Amino acid sequence: MTQIHTLTMPKWGLSMTEGRVDAWLREEGQAINKGDEVLDVETDKISSSVEAPFTGVLRRQIARQDETLAVGALLGIVVEGEASDAEIDAVIEQFQASFVPGTGGDEDSGPAPRKVELEGRVIRYFERGEGGVPLVLIHGFGGDLNNWLFNHEALAAGRRVIALDLPGHGESGKQLQRGDLDELSQAVLALLDHLDVPAAHLTGHSMGGAVSLNIARLAPQRVRSLTLIASAGLGSEINGAYLQGFVEANQRNALKPHLVQLFSNPELVNRQMLEDMLKYKRLEGVEHALRTLASTLFTDGRQQHDLRAVVQEGGQPALVIWGSDDAIIPAAHGEGLKARVEVLAGQAHMVQMEAAEQVNRLIAAFVDSVQ
Repeated sequence: MTQIHTLTMPKWGLSMTEGRVDAWLREEGQAINKGDEVLDVETDKISSSVEAPFTGVLRRQIARQDETLAVGALLGIVVEGEASDAEIDAVIEQFQASFVPGTGGDEDSGPAPRKVELEGRVIRYFERGEGGVPLVLIHGFGGDLNNWLFNHEALAAGRRVIALDLPGHGESGKQLQRGDLDELSQAVLALLDHLDVPAAHLTGHSMGGAVSLNIARLAPQRVRSLTLIASAGLGSEINGAYLQGFVEANQRNALKPHLVQLFSNPELVNRQMLEDMLKYKRLEGVEHALRTLASTLFTDGRQQHDLRAVVQEGGQPALVIWGSDDAIIPAAHGEGLKARVEVLAGQAHMVQMEAAEQVNRLIAAFVDSVQ
């Protein structure tokens, strides 16, 4: 049976409205499989590849290199089976005639961030999806809920997904009382209380992994499972020079050498990413918050919290994901854990962004197996 599929500009994250076509990775007439990278697209946050959601032959490249198109716009045509040029032309004509940028329904508009005051502090968060035990996404040091921009949509298929900006980060309140794991953990628990979530699956990246582990230590009954991505809290080593350089950098040229250490592909650190990070770092209270967290959690460039026992005691099923080439926290910290450990070859610290599809599959399958 013939299927004429439309490949469209995806929506990555909360604020994406358009993307620029950087380069096609497949030629017209070339067979592609579901999950293959078909073209590179650059947004105002990051560059990434558009993956084929279906198998077939790439019959038409509609979008041109360097063309900027709205979310949902037609990029190309993939045909499964046989179709004439006239049939393809008809599909393209019908699509282009009916497509109006920015008029997608709520389902396509991405999660809407919200803010709530909890225990005297504003916390920004978003929710997406419904069903099952909620999955909570907790970012790392200097990050925010946009660190999950390639994950939240895929993970929200059939389940409720919640992500937040930790205190001191993103658009949450910047004031910290102690700057320790307990303070960060209590903020997450307060949000879960506000959202009437008695228990959740926790997915934490880097420092967010240590926060997840600490929540499981403080309130084990609230944690159904742990997914730890390039997690802190599982060993003492950490790239102290990166932490110090990130905190102190106050211009693009000073910040870029540190951010490129996060990625296996340094080209992902574009001008917009640097500008966004500097804009955040210049907000009132951010520098003090980052210095407080760095000095409390990573004194003298060493991790101060050993939370391996949380995993080894087996109170919650655990999945550990690491990039083999992580330059911030060594993947060797995953060795010897009583958990499923997946080390992704050639990947770096931001593995949930650079290998999003693989990470999403691992998390979804793991969470489903626990439920």
